[in-house]
Amino acid sequence: MPISKTINSAQLLGQTQEHLSYLSDKVAIHQEMTSAYIALAKAAKEDGIELSIASGFRSFERQVMLWNNKFSGKTAIKNAGGETLIHSSLSSLDLMHSILLYSALPGASRHHWGCDIDIYAPNLLPDNYQLQLEPWEYSEQGPMANLSAWLAEHAHRHGFYFPYLKFQGGVAEEPWHLSYAPIAQRYQQAFDLTSLSDALSQSEVLGKELIVANLDQIASRYINNICAIPADIKLTS
Repeated sequence: MPISKTINSAQLLGQTQEHLSYLSDKVAIHQEMTSAYIALAKAAKEDGIELSIASGFRSFERQVMLWNNKFSGKTAIKNAGGETLIHSSLSSLDLMHSILLYSALPGASRHHWGCDIDIYAPNLLPDNYQLQLEPWEYSEQGPMANLSAWLAEHAHRHGFYFPYLKFQGGVAEEPWHLSYAPIAQRYQQAFDLTSLSDALSQSEVLGKELIVANLDQIASRYINNICAIPADIKLTS
């Protein structure tokens, strides 16, 4: 299916589901990515890996809840070393950056687009093990090691890549985060800070005044600071 050239602000900000297709009651992805994902999952299954989506589309409201839980101290915040930070010891600015290390700003999550997914292979998990989505789980010593190795070899052949393959001073390493490049590139190019600022100002996001005041820096460090799309991925249909 050709990729639509029409991308509106509601899609960019996670404020509509018009661009989605549901794979299950809880998991939705971009409707124009469905065939590529099915092909990727089929290829993985042929090699003994049961590909599954831990998180697909995430709405603006859902991202607000995740953000506010961390900003208010309801949910723990960790540093790059995995240590839990003392919420009360952080300035508002430090708190903002600490959250952005692991959680996207509402309106700026790539999960809003539907073409970015968090993946795992349930058949590789030990019995009674609860996946945490931690980088070590996808390392050579982790339960997802075979999945990581398989994706490194095959994901790009189906148009997928890792925007957070390594830490580049912004978002932490996320070896589970796959992006469908032909669609994601267009959303990235269409992204509009003015629309994001307006959406945040009208929302219930905690710390929004601080966020809006630092939006240019946030965009440079966390939103646009992603790993390059592999040169062998075809970006047009």
